[in-house]
Amino acid sequence: MPALKSVCLGRSEIVSDALGVAALHILVVDDEPSMRRVLQIMLERMGHTVVVADDGVSALTVLESESVDLVISDLRMPRLDGLGLQEAMRERQIAVPLIMISAHGSIDTAVAAMRLGALDFLQRPFDREALALAIARVMQQGWLLRQNRFLREAVASGHFGLIGESASMQEIRKAVAQVGPTTASVLLTGETGTGKEVVAQALHDASERRDRLFVPINCAAIPADMLESELFGHVRGAFTGAVAERVGRFELSSGGTLFLDEITEMPAALQAKLLRVLQASTVERLGSNQSRKLDLRIVAASNRDPAEAVAQGRLRADLLYRLDVFRIQLPPLRERPEDIPLLVRHFLSVDDARAPLRISAGAEAQLQAYAWPGNVRELRNVCERARIVAGASTLLEVPHFGLAPAAPARVISEVADPSIVDFDLEQAVSRTEQRYLRAALAKTDRNKTQAAALLGISERTLWYKLKRHQLRDADDTGGET
Repeated sequence: MPALKSVCLGRSEIVSDALGVAALHILVVDDEPSMRRVLQIMLERMGHTVVVADDGVSALTVLESESVDLVISDLRMPRLDGLGLQEAMRERQIAVPLIMISAHGSIDTAVAAMRLGALDFLQRPFDREALALAIARVMQQGWLLRQNRFLREAVASGHFGLIGESASMQEIRKAVAQVGPTTASVLLTGETGTGKEVVAQALHDASERRDRLFVPINCAAIPADMLESELFGHVRGAFTGAVAERVGRFELSSGGTLFLDEITEMPAALQAKLLRVLQASTVERLGSNQSRKLDLRIVAASNRDPAEAVAQGRLRADLLYRLDVFRIQLPPLRERPEDIPLLVRHFLSVDDARAPLRISAGAEAQLQAYAWPGNVRELRNVCERARIVAGASTLLEVPHFGLAPAAPARVISEVADPSIVDFDLEQAVSRTEQRYLRAALAKTDRNKTQAAALLGISERTLWYKLKRHQLRDADDTGGET
């Protein structure tokens, strides 16, 4: 974000310019004519166009008759107040960002407003700089509203925003459809970059909580001394530097979904407090003895094996039992190369003035052959790089992606074998995989846990492969029992 210009109310420089906010069409809702006029002047000096309404009922008429980019509404008004306006907008599916303002604001009111969909809350009196900052924050979050609409359409089609048609992605989609509508806790496991937050969002959008907040927090990205306040919130004076009340992520996500990413990186003391919150469905802000009732739905994730994390003391066993009601294992990208072309087309389909981008057959083959240690996240970054390097070209070639080129002539000479007459590679790989599965089952006396460990895969992956090859009832010699 660019540095802010120094701003005073009498100067022509405007904060919205410094923040890079484009001119907006803003609806101001306030029952006080003088306040409506003040807001209108402030916003017009920022370069925005303004339409006004004197209460929530009049605002709904405006919203249903013309296109508005942002709503700035007073909290207390006759006929229909600010919270009522928010609720009516949500019921009528009017997906316009909203900032609530009030001279009677409280932390509880702010929480209620944000739960209903407000993206910011301003308490009077405020100056033009504070208003411009709030507008910038809200418009930066506006893409989330568009993303949510897209995901809801995906939910209706049964895809939940998950890209890929491989067998493993179909299994994940099926799991999301099964557990998404429930309130059960879900544990997502998989390597870094496999898309755990995308699946968590899909679970939220597949539930009846989809109109409430999806609140993510990365337990590894926040210092331990700050994580407690982020989760539980605090009251003013709770500790040095706590100059105002703060709402924690638990309260914000009540009625919605809280996504705890990298749960195994949470300090042990906080894991104990988290367990108490899950058991009691109540939370106390730091420095307060007042319990607040919560309506929780937790989705947790880790790139570590949960059992190993417990054995290493990184994760409490009793917390794992609470979180691991339903587990979804996300496969690494190298195990579903057939999904790579779909993902690439998705990452390249960014809305811009250029003609649609295409990818050469050679580049697509190289992308599918690459191991992708960073998984989908790495693929997305590589696609972004290719867009930049390609410049005006609409055809992306191998050099644009910056991956190490293969040496096809040497590789072909090394594997050349005159005894091979059937070059159906997919069938050959399938037959080899079946032999290894049968051998592992025979060696472990059909103990699935031991067989998975012997093969170096998860037990869930083993079950998936047995099902794919129709080997669930196969005996150790390859026949049917």
